[in-house]
Amino acid sequence: MNRKNVKLGRAIACVILVLSLWGCVKIGDVDGSNAKVDWTHIRKQKQAAEMREQKLIEANTIFGFKLFQEIIQTEGERQNIFVSPTSVAIALSMLSNGAEGTTSEAMAKTLEIQGIGEINRGYGALKASLENPDQDVQLTIANSLWARQGVPFKAEFIQKTKQFYGAKVTDLDFGNKDAVKVINRWVENNTQGKIKRIVEEVKPDDVLFLINAIYFKGRWENEFDQYKTVPRPFYLGDGSQKSHPRMSQTDEYRYYETEEFQAVSLPYSQRRLSLYVFLPRKQSNLKAFYQQMNAQNWEKWIVKFSKRDGTIELPCFKIEYDIELDRVLKALGMSVAFDPRKANFSGMSEIKTNIDRVKHKTFVEVNETGTEAAAATSIGIAATSAQIPLEPSFQMIVDRPFFCAIRDNQTGSILFMGSIVDPK
Repeated sequence: MNRKNVKLGRAIACVILVLSLWGCVKIGDVDGSNAKVDWTHIRKQKQAAEMREQKLIEANTIFGFKLFQEIIQTEGERQNIFVSPTSVAIALSMLSNGAEGTTSEAMAKTLEIQGIGEINRGYGALKASLENPDQDVQLTIANSLWARQGVPFKAEFIQKTKQFYGAKVTDLDFGNKDAVKVINRWVENNTQGKIKRIVEEVKPDDVLFLINAIYFKGRWENEFDQYKTVPRPFYLGDGSQKSHPRMSQTDEYRYYETEEFQAVSLPYSQRRLSLYVFLPRKQSNLKAFYQQMNAQNWEKWIVKFSKRDGTIELPCFKIEYDIELDRVLKALGMSVAFDPRKANFSGMSEIKTNIDRVKHKTFVEVNETGTEAAAATSIGIAATSAQIPLEPSFQMIVDRPFFCAIRDNQTGSILFMGSIVDPK
């Protein structure tokens, strides 16, 4: 075979291989003359997947703000709160694969996922989209399922957690004194050591733990000058004040303000993710801000950010937070899933089970270099851009309690949100 024919043969082989990978190809003769691609079908599949993912993100946003508001009601407004609604939603969605009847309906309603369909595929696609978006931002999402040895779980439930959530599935001897250490070691490894314990004990009636872990580390697009960080007053909610290190920077930002608050977006490298800081005006406070904070207003605010020159002064802060979400989730409509008499997780196991406890832990540190944050959610199951002209410069001095959120600007996913009342 001459060189020309060899090249032609290689070209035809490459075309056949590429078309085969689409999974929508009909290959006839060896020369590929009858190969056809159903581009309409491919386009419709892509559009359906994108729509499913967008609806899932919208559902997560609504759930996230409902969750946060309920935590504020439960915990009060005088303490720091920092949660990952994405972590909680993923853990509960994994569990929902085993729910049936009214339990399934209650979980879907609480998570705002009723009628979306193909939730598992949506989370699989979202996880792939979010993880490690660029070289200067580390973002990982890990899931695991820890089952008591000897307890039968349905193959379909186990398969879904593996296939769509990439979960590590382990049969564990819950009677072993090291069982708690084994689970917590996985959490520590998947949060880069920031969260060391999420499970305190294994009770005699515990049959399953579902755990999600999220780790985030991002460098600012423009780092703060450490030499400009100096102690400044921070005014607490009760009127008292304390001295605390405050960073300072003048630059161009995406900014938005109303009569009630100022808000700025501080981008991490490549601008895909940002820390959003919302500071109530001096004549207002966080309580008034939270009365108008919901998913609908959040979306209205986000699109109104525009480029402005300005100065931002932001306290460095490092917070560890943990909460049991049982009461919160019950208040949001999931009581049936906790009720030993009414809970129906027959899609998971023939053994009668219910949610025993839901624990959530987070870590966040914001400094001149960037942000590091981690979250872990454990569910214990027991038997029984367009260019816009720049506006006048602004000054935003964050010297009092504020709200913040880490958002993926490409998908709109809110990874973390917090109420910072004392940056200790």
